[in-house]
Amino acid sequence: MSNISLIVGLGNPGSEYAQTRHNAGFWFVERLADQYGISLKKDPKFNGFSGRGNIEGQDVRLLLPTTFMNLSGKSVIPFAKFYNIAPESILIAHDELDMNPGIIRLKTGGGHGGHNGLRDIVPHIGPNFHRLRIGIGHPGSKDRVSGHVLSKAPSSEQELMDDAIAHALARAKMLVNGEVQQAMNQINAYKPN
Repeated sequence: MSNISLIVGLGNPGSEYAQTRHNAGFWFVERLADQYGISLKKDPKFNGFSGRGNIEGQDVRLLLPTTFMNLSGKSVIPFAKFYNIAPESILIAHDELDMNPGIIRLKTGGGHGGHNGLRDIVPHIGPNFHRLRIGIGHPGSKDRVSGHVLSKAPSSEQELMDDAIAHALARAKMLVNGEVQQAMNQINAYKPN
């Protein structure tokens, strides 16, 4: 299994979206950057904020696209191509409607599952990247999805999401060292308190 050398967080740019559920992928990467002292700087060439640093002995790049969710590929694709990073070495963290807050899952491959950020990436690099799916819950009806993902979660739900993210962050060493299956077993076994 190849080491993960690019970790992408999906979300929407701007302070008005920072605390919204759709930005769960951003939260993961921002906390990872804090944990390992990696500064994320504006990177206009790749429509995002990016950083590079040492995570548990591995050289890893971090990327937060600033293109809005449904255009995430405009940042991720050129970035991965420029640095010659294979899909198997990419982890994309994103919000997941079909899982409740507090649930977090790591998976490899698959389709976009209706996620607009992934929908803009999969056709260009194929399905073989890793995904960290952060549960945000479903509002119950399709016509309420947009309002749900673009609003702030109540503090009880936010706490569940933060705890799940912390659980995944504690497996960073496994992820970047190519121990994806072990990381998957541990992350996917997580149950919220």
